[in-house]
Amino acid sequence: MSRPPAGTTITDVAARAGVSIRTVSRVLNRSPLVNAATREAVEAVIATLNFRPSARARGLATGRSYLLGLVHNDRNALVLDPLQRGMVGAAAARGYELVVHPVAMAGDPAADVRDFVQRSRVDGVVVVPPVSGLTGVADGLVGVPAVALSSVALSGYDAVLVSDERAAACEVADHLVALGHRRIAHLSGPASAPSACERRAGFVAGLLAQGIALSAEAEGDYGFDTGVTAAQALLTADPRPTAIFAANDVMAAAVLKVAAGMALSVPGDLSVIGFDGSILARMLTPALTTVHRPIAEMAGAVTERLIDRIEGTATNAPLTATLSLRIGGSCGPVSR
Repeated sequence: MSRPPAGTTITDVAARAGVSIRTVSRVLNRSPLVNAATREAVEAVIATLNFRPSARARGLATGRSYLLGLVHNDRNALVLDPLQRGMVGAAAARGYELVVHPVAMAGDPAADVRDFVQRSRVDGVVVVPPVSGLTGVADGLVGVPAVALSSVALSGYDAVLVSDERAAACEVADHLVALGHRRIAHLSGPASAPSACERRAGFVAGLLAQGIALSAEAEGDYGFDTGVTAAQALLTADPRPTAIFAANDVMAAAVLKVAAGMALSVPGDLSVIGFDGSILARMLTPALTTVHRPIAEMAGAVTERLIDRIEGTATNAPLTATLSLRIGGSCGPVSR
């Protein structure tokens, strides 16, 4: 890509377009005060000169930092990576940069979030689970544009994208029962996490609707090591389950590892389903059946809404995400 001529300034753009510097500034900042024809003419000159205003200059003109914050406490890189990529893509397209802040859960997380916002001077924040649901976090962001991701409804944010994980887990139960499974176990996430509670509640409700109770369950912390320990407990139960629904893909991978160590065939002896639809699902053998969450797209949607809120163009349209069960080789009809 060609670089702009050395020293190209907003003055050069204004002169070439035949408009004032203020008009160019309004175009750059997406002001609604510029008519469509003028906007198109100025944008054409900007493209011809490949002009890129400095973030410092934009900030001085608008009183913004053009920085967005991502507040999280997610150790799962398989979730955090698409989350960050989705935010960066949406932010860059609107001229913003991303600042990532992992929140310390010990002590006072709400104060940690407030301190980060004040210290970094971000124009707004996206808050994701489990931080988004913590008491005091939303209240501490009053006056700062903030949107959230969650598996349950939350108050206090400018907007919340709620993914219906309960309904998705219910679909998992329907799928296993349709395959003939009756001895069905659940490897849940931590009881302190609303997402884990939603997934378990949906799964249990889906089974009970068809007259089936969990044959066994064990709890992990969404990590691989606790997944292994929980899977060992489930797979040494008597009678052994013919299917296990793990609350995320990482713990589902742990189930596959333990099953392989016990010489259990998947899906012949055991069907396994995960949750998240991460890249890991396609890397495992057999490929994992999993509930796909479009994390990058969800992140992009909340970032767009946040920027709209910052720039005063946000609507009240609901933010939604569609979760879907993706079938892999790890799940099949019951054989015993």
